[in-house]
Amino acid sequence: MKKLNEKKIIELMNNKKRKVISEDVEIFRLGNEQCAVCVDTLVESTDIPKGSRLSDISRKSVVSSVSDFAAKGIVPKYCIVSLTLPKTISKKHVQDISKGFSDACKEFKIQLLGGDTNQGREISIHVVLFGTLKKYIKRKNSEIGNLICTTGAFGYTMAALDIILKKKKSSRVFSKKSKDLFFRPNPRLRFGTKSVDYITSCMDSSDGLSSCLNEMSRQSKKKFVITEYPTNDDVKEFAKRNRIDLKKLVFDGGEEFELVFTTSPKNLTKIRKVARESNIKIFQIGHVTKGNGVFFDDEKESFRIKDKGWQHFR
Repeated sequence: MKKLNEKKIIELMNNKKRKVISEDVEIFRLGNEQCAVCVDTLVESTDIPKGSRLSDISRKSVVSSVSDFAAKGIVPKYCIVSLTLPKTISKKHVQDISKGFSDACKEFKIQLLGGDTNQGREISIHVVLFGTLKKYIKRKNSEIGNLICTTGAFGYTMAALDIILKKKKSSRVFSKKSKDLFFRPNPRLRFGTKSVDYITSCMDSSDGLSSCLNEMSRQSKKKFVITEYPTNDDVKEFAKRNRIDLKKLVFDGGEEFELVFTTSPKNLTKIRKVARESNIKIFQIGHVTKGNGVFFDDEKESFRIKDKGWQHFR
């Protein structure tokens, strides 16, 4: 029997009569209000590297959902948390987890309403965010001639894991920078909510840039042509020093929590203004055209960018 992957499991779970389009954030009406809800799960054995601070992990569990809201241009307002803990967990560890939740909710101005606690073999965190909205960004609305951009550089988070788990060589400065971006990511919430009128399609990159680009291309039924690596010289130097394929480092990592989006060229000046006000750097990496699939072509090298990002059960 063919081994199931995450996407196939989601397809099987969805009712065949209900054609579900994957969006991470669900939109629904409650009376006169248009509402948004998002849930994300973090599990110790698959999501928590050894040596992690639990306060960073619990904060990151909130950040993961905040980033999904950012990709929709929606402000999260309320949060509930379901927490599974092993019976051997210490008081100090519980306090650390609690601190991460409190810090994150304070940081993003979210009200923590409560939740549920259960016992299990390992730490498992489920965070649900709620908000209201008037307008939001979809993944499927990119248009021919749109520019493809990201809100930051890629490659640091996979480099951090290579340094932590595989003892790859790096400078002290690069190691700290990469680990900080991995353990304490900054979701682009302000940028997403302030750019909602200028962006045609958008997606959070937490599962990897290649996954993100392919999903947006598929839903938009357009071809994405990438002409620039969205990365910095220190990432290129790390890849060269450790003989790591830069393509894999940049496109197939995950955990970046950057936004990947498309926009009309006429709105790029407005987008860059919002970026400056949000203290982030925009990388213009390609364009949308007729066709399907995701391809890299900078006139020096060309290849198809396949979906090789993070996927459970892969």
